[in-house]
Amino acid sequence: MLDVHAIAVVFSVYAIGVISPGPNFVAVAHKAASTNTRDALAMVAGIVLVNLFWASCSILGVGIVFATFPWIALIVKVTGAGYLIWFGARLIAKAGAAPIKRVREGGPTAWQSFRAGLATNIANPKSMAFYAAVFAAAAPRHVNAPTFIGMVAMVALVATLWYGLVAVLFATPSVAARYQRGKAWMDRLCGAFIVALGIRQLVR
Repeated sequence: MLDVHAIAVVFSVYAIGVISPGPNFVAVAHKAASTNTRDALAMVAGIVLVNLFWASCSILGVGIVFATFPWIALIVKVTGAGYLIWFGARLIAKAGAAPIKRVREGGPTAWQSFRAGLATNIANPKSMAFYAAVFAAAAPRHVNAPTFIGMVAMVALVATLWYGLVAVLFATPSVAARYQRGKAWMDRLCGAFIVALGIRQLVR
């Protein structure tokens, strides 16, 4: 039997977590403003797929796995933190470059953007920490198949709607033009924020 209350509790926690700024938001906004809607939505698809993976692991007990095998959590933590520092430093390094012309055709393929979405989210320690701790605490210890499917479907819907909205919004010509005008300081600010997240992840 579908546990609507359990899904509602998880939804309330997940909705807050997914809209909080982080590497996924920055990656989608940057992709949308510098390429096109198609490639941005392809990146969203990669991010959503990883969210489904983390949500499934969380419901099935990934927190227990990390508690039993702390070295796995350490590897994921260090790898993810290293990726965040690299990603943020790359944004800062390229911030001073001249504003790029938006790529409408002939740019990154949808498949490349999809893989970039996968890489961004799978190496995102913010996602790992959220699903292993907050999401896992909100989800009941034992769920039946309909409730599990309902929770995963909810994650897919919320993530797709939120990141899809970000992609479509930043891909509009007016927003993209504003982003390009403020690209230097915005990229430096976002890059510094992401580097700080990575460093924080390493020292915690």
